Amino acid sequence: MVLDIRQFINIAGVLKDLKSFNFSVYGKWFGYINIILCIALGVANLFHINGVIAFGIVSIIQGLIILFIEIPFLLKICPLSDNFIEFISKFETNGYRALFYLGMAIIQYCSSILMITSLLVVAIGLTISAASYAVAYAKHQEFQNTNIIKDPTDPTFPHEAVIREMV
Repeated sequence: MVLDIRQFINIAGVLKDLKSFNFSVYGKWFGYINIILCIALGVANLFHINGVIAFGIVSIIQGLIILFIEIPFLLKICPLSDNFIEFISKFETNGYRALFYLGMAIIQYCSSILMITSLLVVAIGLTISAASYAVAYAKHQEFQNTNIIKDPTDPTFPHEAVIREMV
């Protein structure tokens, strides 16, 4: 039996999220994309010879912070300081997340003063997230989490035997 990644993804939930017109969901989705962009493009910019290296390091750190903000489950399973957990828990509303992403975007836009690099893509991605959360805040939409991965209690979720057979 072949294990397909689509067995783990909640396709119906994803489609429901896309049709919801709740901009906090869109901000969260762009946040997931920003995690990848920040880390990948941050590493790619470590190979410059000028001060852009510092912005590449900042981008990697931003990606890790966004990881903990957008996936709060990691706060429970990773050994982190109480100060860091308290800092991350401040961003539980659309307004605070919009401000957070806007601040992060401004930092990456500052990297273009030294040299125009792929960090501009990071800045644009962070701006899109900030705009999505800002629209959700302006429309008084409730902060909403998305369920990309199926619930393990779902009858269609692959069980231990399928995963064991895959390994």
